[in-house]
Amino acid sequence: MKITLAAVGKLKEPYLVAASDEYTKRLRPFCTLNVVEAKDEAALIAALPANAHLYAFDERGEMVTSTQLAEMLATEQSHGGGAPVVFAIGGADGHSDAVRKRAKKLLAFGRMTIAHRLVRVLVLEQLYRSFKIIRGEPYHRD
Repeated sequence: MKITLAAVGKLKEPYLVAASDEYTKRLRPFCTLNVVEAKDEAALIAALPANAHLYAFDERGEMVTSTQLAEMLATEQSHGGGAPVVFAIGGADGHSDAVRKRAKKLLAFGRMTIAHRLVRVLVLEQLYRSFKIIRGEPYHRD
């Protein structure tokens, strides 16, 4: 499965880069991951493949469980028709209306404000967790 993580901004903090690198490494057996760092929302939109199934992390999004996210990924794997899957993270001001309208689904980690740089690590961890759930491997605990 090919997944793109498209994010506005660049990770600079060494501890976030290290965490991102760790989960990127852990994801290698499960998917081909491409990370796109865009300078702004316009560049993020321009980087999206036309037929991508876009999931945007947004404070207005639906809060889903890890198991529900795994089910979404499993559906993409089996019924996605090979369309690229993109998880998008906005900048400090979140996503534009254009990204929200383009998204197949808006997702949220909660109603609290979370630094967009930290959200990248959270998304990577949840993708890793999702693949472990899909395969029935021990990592996730209900």
